[in-house]
This record gives sequence, structure tokens and C-alpha cells, in this order.
Amino acid sequence: MTTPTSPSRLASIGEVLRARGQITDADLTQAERLQNEAGGLLGQALLRIGAVSEEDLLSAQSAQLGLPIMSAGAVSITPDDYSRAMTALGLTARWLSSRGAAVWQEADSDTVHLVAQNILNPELREVIEGRAYRAGLALRDYVSSNQTVEKAVFHIRDEGPSGDGNTDDDTARLREMAEEAPVIDFVNRVFSTALRENASDIHIEPFEHKFQVRYRIDGVLHTKQSDPKSQFDAVASRIKLLSGMDIAERRLPQDGRQSIRFAGQDIDLRVSALPGTWGESLVMRLLKKETELPDLEAIGLDGHAKAVLQDLLSQPNGIILVTGPTGSGKSTTLYRGLRGLNDGVRKIITIEDPVEYDMDGIIQIQTNAAIGYSFAKGLRAILRQDPDIIMVGEIRDGETATIAAQAALTGHLVLSTLHTNSALAAVARLIDIGLEPYMVISAVRGLVAQRLVRRLCDNCAVDVKKPDGEDMIWSMVKSGAIIDPTKLSGKARWRESKGCEKCSHTGYLGRVAIFETVKIDDALSEDILKGASLPKLLSNARAQGFITLLEDGILKARSGVTSLTEVFRVCGASTLDLNQGDTDA
Repeated sequence: MTTPTSPSRLASIGEVLRARGQITDADLTQAERLQNEAGGLLGQALLRIGAVSEEDLLSAQSAQLGLPIMSAGAVSITPDDYSRAMTALGLTARWLSSRGAAVWQEADSDTVHLVAQNILNPELREVIEGRAYRAGLALRDYVSSNQTVEKAVFHIRDEGPSGDGNTDDDTARLREMAEEAPVIDFVNRVFSTALRENASDIHIEPFEHKFQVRYRIDGVLHTKQSDPKSQFDAVASRIKLLSGMDIAERRLPQDGRQSIRFAGQDIDLRVSALPGTWGESLVMRLLKKETELPDLEAIGLDGHAKAVLQDLLSQPNGIILVTGPTGSGKSTTLYRGLRGLNDGVRKIITIEDPVEYDMDGIIQIQTNAAIGYSFAKGLRAILRQDPDIIMVGEIRDGETATIAAQAALTGHLVLSTLHTNSALAAVARLIDIGLEPYMVISAVRGLVAQRLVRRLCDNCAVDVKKPDGEDMIWSMVKSGAIIDPTKLSGKARWRESKGCEKCSHTGYLGRVAIFETVKIDDALSEDILKGASLPKLLSNARAQGFITLLEDGILKARSGVTSLTEVFRVCGASTLDLNQGDTDA
């Protein structure tokens, strides 16, 4: 029989963690204050304030109590296993779940297994130990993560009817559920995992019998956990409360946002709720208030692209546009450019949605759609502030584009972003939203496009002589779709990786940007006035040394930074669009 060490002989979990150097005295004081105010276990209080990870807490509890750790992957117990143990012990699902506990017994086994949110609960232990002894059964206890315990508890919990979300009673029920400690802890763990894994987005998706939590890490979605559907309404309500949404409305799409502080980090939380067949699909974007910006080389800007961008940023006026889809790193590139321009002599003002980096010496403004404070309205006000340099978070419409162009023509340097598939496609996009061709060539100084590709994990990447996808490169070279990469760089160092613990067996760790940059010179200006096609613009841009996103990606793959497979995944379609004249993202 595996039973915990007697509480009278135990050091507190706080003392164990402090002795291990995993928390500070200040952390312990703060957690004890929270425990006194809200009740519960000290370990859970430490988790809530972000002082310790759940993995470290479990390791300390295992050492403290002398009990094994039960991992989430071990919860593959059948309904019969739960029923068998409850029958043998004479316990009901309601009694166990009210105490945050679950028991199970495998077929033809004389051992009952127990997990609980508080494995030292005196009432729980007295009842289960006594009944197991009388039934002639051994008892095996575990310490386990909250997620694992909750999975087991929800499997045995009696489920009541669900409401339709339209009554006052149901709204009150949802709000009450959202404030329960297990639900708060669940959502906190989701945030904690996202921050630990450096995820940009969290997807919570309901299905008929379960809901799953997925994280977008380095641009790719990864499923991390799946939980019983009975838990979904409470979790969804908690997230909607955090983001300022109406928890009673479950029939219409909603958007919410909130600034939160979690695990010592300030985060802008943007949430989208979309009603589906089995409930609301929730997507949360996490925008961390960064304090440090990578330099241009660190984000992948080098060679010709770097020289062009630095030349554009040295211009006294005009528009510089950075294009690409959401999440491609456009804002980081613009902020890096602003950091270099922030010399204390020129006045710089930005208007953004939201403000992602706090920068000293720069006036930063946030739009507010709720009161009609748009990019266009804010930009007009900025022009009355005597700025030298302006950054507009995004050009979304003709009005904003026109004001930005007028600002550029009256002596201001304007930096902004646009959603197009390539740098040159921005020309057609600006004309499409209302700028005349002559305004485009007069105001726009240069165009930049970028994407993010995953970096190979240096811990498990190995050199290869012939990478997957090399034949495709030479096929495209022969067809004229791309430039021969051997003419653009030196000796190749192809690498591939199989995955390891450090990169969670994905083979990739972090991301790097690939770029294409172009100046609007006389030749391109003439083509734009004539309404030339995108392939014609590309031909003239080549004379500047222009290379496409795909070509820059291939060069980074040849240098061992990423893989050809990753480059083709991210930007293969963009190159086809460029050469076939499809301009809109």
C-alpha cells in the first residue's frame, strides 16, 4: 500500500520549494497571503501567482509525500474501472467529485488507485483507507497535476442538463461556474503553457464529446490536451469574463480584449468567440508587452534586403510599407526601424491597434473602434502635432491611405503595413483602395514583404548532402520561376533535424524572417503609371537585385538556418502568386 508520509512529519510544500531554490521568500509570503484570503492549498496559491511551474510543484510534492507522480498520459482508465472501484468501496460519484477525488480498479486486480486535488484530505483518507481495508484491497495513491485529477474526476461526475444560455438562471450558473477555483486554475494553466511554449495563439475548440486545446507555436498549431465536454461551458465562460464579453450570448460571434498580468508578464489578450455546432470556438491571441527588440540581423534581414531597407529608412520623407499576413512579424520590423530613427532630435508618433512595444521617446497612440477613433481620424490629429516620423499600424482603407500619402508629400516619413502576398503586390492594392497611380509613385519610397519560417533546432539538426525538395528548386530554376541560388550565395550547408526533447520533437525552435525589398525607382514608377502587370514590375525590380520571398527562403535553407520543406510550406504559394499576377492576400 502506497500512502503519503504522515502530515505531522512533513515540511510544508513552501519550505520544500524554498529549500530547492524554486521560490523566494517574497513568493512564499504572497502565496500565504492569497491562501489566507481565498483558502485552498499553498501549492495551488503558488501556482496561481506564477511563482512555480506545475512540474516543479509536482516534483516537490512527490519528494515531500513519498508518492509517485501520475502523468496525464496515464489516464486511460475505462468507465468500468471507475465503477468497479466505487462499487467495491461503496462510494458514489457525487461524493467523490465533491471532494475532488477519483478512484479506479482494474479488472482482476486487488488494488484501488486514488488521485485527489488534496491527497492529504483527512476525511477522504479516513473513508477510503477504511473501506479499502475492509474490502481486502490495497490502496495506491499518487500526486498528479490538476489537469490529470480533473480528467479523472469529470469521468465519474454526475452530469446535469445543460441550459440554452438565454435565461437569467443559466447566466448566473455560468458566472458561478467561471469563478470556481478548478476552472480558474484550468484557464491559468492554459495561459501558463502558452507562455512557456512561447505560443502566439490559443485555440479552444468544442466537439460532441470533448473539447481540445491547441497552441500556435512558431506558426504551427499543436494539440496539447483534450478534456471532457462537460467542462467546456465553465472554461468558455471564464475566458469570456476575462475578455469583457457577454457570457449569456452564445448564438452570435463576439470579440473581446483585455490587458492582463500573468506570471509577472503584461499581456494584451484578444479573444474571438465563434458559435459552432457543438459550442463556441474560442481563439485567444497573446500579445506580450515586449521590452527588448531583436536587431535586424537577428530577425533575418541581411544582404541586399538589409541594404535596401536601411536606405529607405534614411530618406527624409515618403511612405515605407511592410506587407504580409497577420503574424508575419511586420510590426517587429517597423519597431526595429523606429528604434534606429529615434535619435532624440526628431518627433516620432505612432498610431496602433494595439500598442505592442513600449518605446521611450516616442508618442504612442491606441485606436478605439468603440468611440470611432480610427486610424484615419488619429492620423489627421497626428499631423497637427508637428511630427517628423509617423507609424500607422495598418492601412486598411482608402481614407487612411490618402491621408498617409498626403503626409508623405508634405515632408513626413510614414511607416505602415498592408496585407498583400508580396512587396510588389502592394502597388495594385493601394490603387485598388483608392490611391491614383501618380500618388503611389509620388508618395511611396519602398516596399518590404516578409514571412516567418521556423528555425531548425541546433540541438538535433544535422548536415545532409541532398535535402528534401532540392529537385523542386532546379525544376523552378529551369522554368524561370526563380533565380539559380548558387549565383546568389556561396557553398551550401543543407541541414535537417529529426526532433529532440529541446524542440518538443518538432525539429524546429524559434523563427526567422524571410524578406523581399524594393525601391520605387524611375523604371518602376514608369511601369506603375502605365498600369504594368505584376510580372513586368518584377522584371524591372530584378535590375535592382530584387529577390523573392521564396528565393530568400532558399538562401536561408542553403545556409542551414531552416529547411526547404519549411520554406515551401510557408511561401511556395506566394511565389506562384507573384509570377501569375494575383495581388490580393
